[in-house]
Amino acid sequence: MPAKIHVTIWNEFIHERQDEKVRAIYPHGIHQLIAGFLSKHQGIEARTATLDQPENGLTESVVNQTDVLIWWGHQAHDQVSDGVVRRVQNKVLEGMGLIVLHSAHHSKIFRALMGTNCSLRWREAGEKERLWNIEPGHPIAEGIGDYIELPHAEMYGERFDIPDPDKVIFISWFEGGEVFRSGCCWERGHGRIFYFRPGHETYPIYHHEQIQKVIINAVRWAKPRVMIADKCPMAEPLEKIPKYKPQNKNKSQ
Repeated sequence: MPAKIHVTIWNEFIHERQDEKVRAIYPHGIHQLIAGFLSKHQGIEARTATLDQPENGLTESVVNQTDVLIWWGHQAHDQVSDGVVRRVQNKVLEGMGLIVLHSAHHSKIFRALMGTNCSLRWREAGEKERLWNIEPGHPIAEGIGDYIELPHAEMYGERFDIPDPDKVIFISWFEGGEVFRSGCCWERGHGRIFYFRPGHETYPIYHHEQIQKVIINAVRWAKPRVMIADKCPMAEPLEKIPKYKPQNKNKSQ
């Protein structure tokens, strides 16, 4: 059997503790819900990490044992250690996959890997969202129909300040009229990155079967193809190189 994909789901785990409405939807936290549905699938092994744990839950050992990291953040982006961000960034460049969800567009790690502010327009009005599947042949869109419809969602609208994606999988339309690039793929170094917009904490979006299917597909797409440690070695020549002999110039000329 092929090796399991080891997934770590990172969450601030703040809203669920402080807001009764959020706690009613995600009583054990968004991270635990995602870990639960991922673990039901053969070949995926899920664990969780949260902001309040030592080294924000992302110790060197945890990161080294992670094939794909899923990141959900909102209130406390600035509380994530810069050292942890550098650790995760380096691991992505070496080959680890990263899935960035919803408001984690403003997380330190996503902005570091994108090299832009990753800002956008937003509105919370509980409006309908329709995510159009514009790349039905892509592995992340496997098993998804023409669109996913969410009856209530927080609006994210363009302009989304990101570098041009390698591929846009989903484009959202909102009841208020905006559109948004809601499923975007990049490669950075040897690693793959997927940003997926749905998931505001006051709506049961991660309970939605098709949203779960996209995340499962994204985990399988983002898993490492290679893991190459970051080095900058001096290279010995493969062929014999004649010794360089500088030409003497006649000083009188």
